[in-house]
Amino acid sequence: MYERMLNKQIVPTIEDMAAYCAEGAQRFSEINDWLTTAFSTERKVVFPYGNKYGWGIGHYKKKQLICNIFAESGSFTVMIRLTNTQYESIYKELKKYTQEYIDNKYPCGDGGWIHYRVTCQEHLEDIKKLLKVKCS
Repeated sequence: MYERMLNKQIVPTIEDMAAYCAEGAQRFSEINDWLTTAFSTERKVVFPYGNKYGWGIGHYKKKQLICNIFAESGSFTVMIRLTNTQYESIYKELKKYTQEYIDNKYPCGDGGWIHYRVTCQEHLEDIKKLLKVKCS
């Protein structure tokens, strides 16, 4: 479960990635469309960071990475980096599931990375809150 699209030889379309997410397809499409519409991000199909990450969609604003969204079997994962101040500004408004990701973030400078798996609508709403902070 949650296997990623790891065949580097076959470049998927965004529609292929959504279909791969199966029951998560609607949420996968929703978050990608929302980022593009709400924040005018440019999206690009990418295979970043080596073989274990697989295919995903990179969202960029003025060539700066906002996040990567990796298609997974039945779900998807959003990889995002925020500063500690950004995380703290929204922390109390988030579900415990999301707070645990923040508590265990991979530190990087003044902040860190989270790899946030979205498996339900509540998770989607929380990652949107984090992305709003990132894009503000």
